Amino acid sequence: MNNPKLKAVLVGCGGMSVEWLRAALEQRDLEIVGLVDLRLEAALERRDEFALEGAKVGASLEEMLRQTQPDLLFDCTIPEAHHANALLAFGYGVHVLGEKPLANSLEQGRELVSAAAAAGVLHAVTQNRRYEHGVRCIQEYLASGALGAISALYADFFVGAHFGGFRDEMAHVLLLDMAIHHFDAARAMSGQNPLRVYCEEWNPAGSWYAHGASATALFELTAGVRFHYRGSWCAEGTPTSWEAEWRIVGSEGTVVWDGISDPLVQQVSARGNFFSQIETRALPATPNPAKVGGHTAILAEFLGCVRTGRQPETRSSDNLFSLAMVFAAIESAERGERVEVRV
Repeated sequence: MNNPKLKAVLVGCGGMSVEWLRAALEQRDLEIVGLVDLRLEAALERRDEFALEGAKVGASLEEMLRQTQPDLLFDCTIPEAHHANALLAFGYGVHVLGEKPLANSLEQGRELVSAAAAAGVLHAVTQNRRYEHGVRCIQEYLASGALGAISALYADFFVGAHFGGFRDEMAHVLLLDMAIHHFDAARAMSGQNPLRVYCEEWNPAGSWYAHGASATALFELTAGVRFHYRGSWCAEGTPTSWEAEWRIVGSEGTVVWDGISDPLVQQVSARGNFFSQIETRALPATPNPAKVGGHTAILAEFLGCVRTGRQPETRSSDNLFSLAMVFAAIESAERGERVEVRV
């Protein structure tokens, strides 16, 4: 006998909701029963665009939860709304998969982790870039030990993104809204968690953002690993990919990834001369294709966890470490000194 479809409400019908709804419609065991936005016309537009004739439309999340009694909430709202929306859903016994960041402060993030556990529901964050092929290939290759002891990860992100809207006025816009993807990917690939960070943040001449469009940060991770991040959201010309450009250095060689093509490894094949003999090859493909596919893969995993009771990879209790990296970097930039990463 087939299981009944899980029912989901999506709140926040802005541009990002398009990606979510595309991924949702690929899930055979899912039904979108409600669309919520403070601008009712935005919810109506998404309903019509995706032919969700049976979905209710409204401007009140609480009213929608009461009317539809869903299993899941997909939260695509702005960061300031994540905390209140998740707590509201937990009160109705609803599992929540939300946009990053987990919350608008570390304190709110901790509260959500505790509240989800108390309510007995799943809560996860769409760190969808973990589900890119390059991240998975690197993650599995490093975990195999083939690169030896990892000493450092380097990530460069340079994109001139003209969003308009709320991002233009955000404080710490790069660190809070984008760098968390790269911080989380560094954790995923290395298998390490953050200890300390020194960060500088600034708004370059010509920036169209109000604050903090560029940053550089040096994290100390567990096992003595260093993670060096350089980024800008107002760098016009010769952009990197959205996934950043990566270099991971180990005792047996170096992995490089441009964020688009397959990652490459240059590995020591023989020592004894001034320069070691190096072999270059592509990393092996990931053995688990279910772990690749951006929003589609992360939604599929979350639905499976709801049905089985497993914990999602990007559960809020783990994602708290990535959020802590963001707020520690912000604290370091504001204080001008190295700070501890407190979870």
